[in-house]
Amino acid sequence: MDHFIWNIDPIAISVMGLTVHWYGILFALAIASGFQVMKRIYIKENLPVESLDNLLMYCVVGIIVGARLAHCLFYDPAYYLSHPLKILAIWEGGLASHGGGLGAILALYYYQRQVKLPFLFLLDRLAIATAIFGFFVRMANFVNSEILGLPSTVPWAIVFERVDMLPRHPAQLYEAIAYLSIFALLWAIYKLTDMKQKHGAIFGLFLVLVFSARFLIEMVKVKQAVYADAWTFSAGQLLSIPFLVVGVVLLVLPYLRKSKA
Repeated sequence: MDHFIWNIDPIAISVMGLTVHWYGILFALAIASGFQVMKRIYIKENLPVESLDNLLMYCVVGIIVGARLAHCLFYDPAYYLSHPLKILAIWEGGLASHGGGLGAILALYYYQRQVKLPFLFLLDRLAIATAIFGFFVRMANFVNSEILGLPSTVPWAIVFERVDMLPRHPAQLYEAIAYLSIFALLWAIYKLTDMKQKHGAIFGLFLVLVFSARFLIEMVKVKQAVYADAWTFSAGQLLSIPFLVVGVVLLVLPYLRKSKA
């Protein structure tokens, strides 16, 4: 069976020694799309739109620092602890979404103290923007032929020629489609239901959906942590479990309070 061969040049533009990578373009689109979602929400709810510039700056720093540290400490700690300066070499690749999520939450906490809005209220809205952000990031991973799926004979398997000639699960596309679907669902819930009044519920649903998808898709992904090769579950699956538990609690808690009331 012939499979689709993927071998796009990672450099989108190269002019007079200046290069622009597809990864950078898609990452910029991720930030811009998330910002626009938050802007629409702030306008709709008469919130201080001008404060979003600060939120954007804090979140970008939090995501990059958190994602980099998580990758270094959770996926290849032996190498990075013996070569600590390599932690700073972000251009060599290696960002973990779990750490990026924690970095964004810490950034939002810092921002929340300035704008004096409820933390869970903000988390609910940022969750919607994060879902569309995740879509573009996974598309960037696809363009870069990274975060590979396991070899497969399914008809839609893709050969990532820059890596090898094995047809593989397009795990990046699985996640991208999942995140785009989650964004559409959360946006519809925000627009059409009263769940946004139950602080923490939308964020809880986001965590449940995202990390359920992540847990399942990890089954067809190459394990990123070398030390976890012999484990039943990958490091990504194990790291997803705490987020899933927190998500269930946040999703259920507002409704339990209502029942008791």
